[in-house]
Amino acid sequence: MKVQFKKWRPLFGIYVLIYLPWFFALERVFTGDHPRMHYIDTAFDQSIPFCEYFIVPYYFWFIYIVAGCLFFMIYASDREYIQLALSLIIGMSTCLIICMIYPNGIDLRPAYIPDNFFGKLVAPLYMVDSSYNVFPSIHVYNSIVMHIAINRCDVLKNHFGVRLFSLITCVLICLSTMFLKQHSVVDVLGGCILSLVMFLLIYVADYSTLRRTAAVKKFSRN
Repeated sequence: MKVQFKKWRPLFGIYVLIYLPWFFALERVFTGDHPRMHYIDTAFDQSIPFCEYFIVPYYFWFIYIVAGCLFFMIYASDREYIQLALSLIIGMSTCLIICMIYPNGIDLRPAYIPDNFFGKLVAPLYMVDSSYNVFPSIHVYNSIVMHIAINRCDVLKNHFGVRLFSLITCVLICLSTMFLKQHSVVDVLGGCILSLVMFLLIYVADYSTLRRTAAVKKFSRN
């Protein structure tokens, strides 16, 4: 496996230094007593049982995303790395902008959490990550974006096991957001739709053709 590490690639980490203060600022401003707060949980969410065991894939999201970014930073081609980086940066920023324009939250957390090992892991999550600023779900969005990048990575095209593991991980993470009552089905659908839009914009759209077409039209007008 060829290492393609370049000096400019760690600069993507600068965005994290922008994102984290931005996210926690929203957590302080848009709370339950904010006059423009909209609660978006549905009757369907009420029918989903709380399951503390999903705390495992929910926490594993951090490893999945960080390890994936490091892998692409070192082993992926320039194009593949840029596609992943842009997907994450633009998508996560979009999520926060939506929360600023449309303050949102859910009221789904259970009154009782089982007093077992996995239940005890839920309490720190609830303390650090509130039930506000949840739409679209960044957990869901980033997981899908990472799985798309892994499936389109040339280095991993012959590693079916890795791609299958990524798919299972992605699905479990998305489910965990609902079974832990961290997100509603609306948040999950929002994350899925945003990831589809970003996929079309970054992986499918042929901007070279658009530029050539624009150049031809400009030349013809002159």
